[in-house]
Amino acid sequence: MGDLDRATTVPDAEFIDSLAAVSAAEWNRVAGTDYPFLRHEFLLGLEQTACTTAETGWQPCHLLLRQKGTLVAILPLYLKGHSYGEYVFDWSWAEAWQRQGLAYYPKLVSAIPFTPATGPRLCCAPGLSREQGWDYALAAIRQFAGQRGLSSWHLLFPEEAVSQQLLQRGLPQRMTTQFHWFNDNYSCFDDFLATFASRKRKNLRRERARIHQQGLTLKLLRGVEIQPRHWLQFHHFYQMTYAKRSGHGGYLTREFFLETAPALGEQVIMVIAEQAGRGVAAALYFRSADTLYGRYWGCIEEFDCLHFEACYYQGIEYCIAEGLKRFDPGAQGEHKIQRGFQPVLTFSNHWIADPQLAAAVADFTRREQPHIEAYTAEAASLLPFRQDS
Repeated sequence: MGDLDRATTVPDAEFIDSLAAVSAAEWNRVAGTDYPFLRHEFLLGLEQTACTTAETGWQPCHLLLRQKGTLVAILPLYLKGHSYGEYVFDWSWAEAWQRQGLAYYPKLVSAIPFTPATGPRLCCAPGLSREQGWDYALAAIRQFAGQRGLSSWHLLFPEEAVSQQLLQRGLPQRMTTQFHWFNDNYSCFDDFLATFASRKRKNLRRERARIHQQGLTLKLLRGVEIQPRHWLQFHHFYQMTYAKRSGHGGYLTREFFLETAPALGEQVIMVIAEQAGRGVAAALYFRSADTLYGRYWGCIEEFDCLHFEACYYQGIEYCIAEGLKRFDPGAQGEHKIQRGFQPVLTFSNHWIADPQLAAAVADFTRREQPHIEAYTAEAASLLPFRQDS
């Protein structure tokens, strides 16, 4: 049990069905505010704008640990009625449960809804070690799952050290590959391009030139510079793009963009593309002290290379100007490799209630891992950088 047997007081575990049950000051004191997606304002905002509800299959069930009434640890937690919006695909597991005559849903998921961004999950106040925190949290989750008859608990996109720690505790680990940009103390975009092989550098410059050739201009807005009219316009772009891609209007509501995103202040950045003074597309970013997160994109008209410019190159320029170390533009996208985004491993861990199915999941993850690692290595070999850079 690690440090658990040395603790003087075992915290009380509480599962809450709304973040309104805890104040922003209390939650943020433990979670911090640097990682934008774990802020009380963001997670409660998802609830209050009807993005995470029982009806959408994302029922809040957050875990609080209190010691003598004081909040000492928090873990975002949801009862999930499906696997949409998670970006760690487990549909085959659900089918395996069904073949056994068992129900995979509902399940418990610790994740940031619709956000495949690595970051903190279990947060502990000073005085409670991470090891102790996980001792208490895992015990509470297992008891809660047993009482509710839940199939499993899934931790999505934790930091690697946390994932390794849970793997050592017997929770199988899955890997996926994303593509991130890293700032090697570049002074400007051309400084970054200088690391490219000649032909790759010319291709990227040609893409950027296409923006001006089509009469497009881009402007970057921060925090309070983003007015309600910009948010309304962005929501329209977002809906149009989701409708074309997947036949529905997206996971996020109009109210999310008008109320929740603006509440994060200077951690929100919007890039708007215009042609002849008319907005035609936009990209939305969030930031922490050292990382930029590219999150949402929308357009009402297709333009050559505009997605690359708004979602990637503008983000790289912002990181260089602000001294940010990393740019996480979202899940998937092999087209990012030739634009200087490097393959990185991301992680998840899984606790399965049924012993037989737990063994099957552990075997699946062991067999899957070398394929993911080989894919990541192959992707790295396709990066556009000069051999001597």
